[in-house]
Amino acid sequence: MKRMNKLMIVLALLLVPVLANAEGKIAVLNVQEAILNTDVAQKRLEAFRNQPDIAENVKQLETLQKEFQALVEQIKKDSAVMSADQKQAQSKKIQDKRADIEHVGRKLKTAEQDMAKALMQELGPRLQQVVGELIQGEGIGLLLNQQGVMHVDSSFSITAKVTDKLNQQP
Repeated sequence: MKRMNKLMIVLALLLVPVLANAEGKIAVLNVQEAILNTDVAQKRLEAFRNQPDIAENVKQLETLQKEFQALVEQIKKDSAVMSADQKQAQSKKIQDKRADIEHVGRKLKTAEQDMAKALMQELGPRLQQVVGELIQGEGIGLLLNQQGVMHVDSSFSITAKVTDKLNQQP
């Protein structure tokens, strides 16, 4: 096992000069961020959040969270004088509120993910065109997905450029 690790380290060190001398430059792209930061996506997300059912769910979630916090504070404050039955009833109320919060939160998250997925599908073809133009225009020889990279200096990211170019398209 140690021999395999040493071999991997040696191979990695041998690849560094090869990558440095590679044709073109290296860049990273966060596709989701590039699309969700476009003007089109921001307007759609704003409209989405202003839909009556979504706004109602957000309001309901905030109310449930306040009620949950009040129940927790009450049990902390009064637990010394509460009977075992009262403590159990209060704990049950807290568990029920937590379940309600999780349910409404999941509904909101699912709806938002569906909206983001629809935006990604809609803007995907335009994104491919823009990325292709940037690759050729800037001489990019290696483009990596930013989520798959452990560390990257912001100077390697073309995400903002992609967003700007998507915003410039009709």
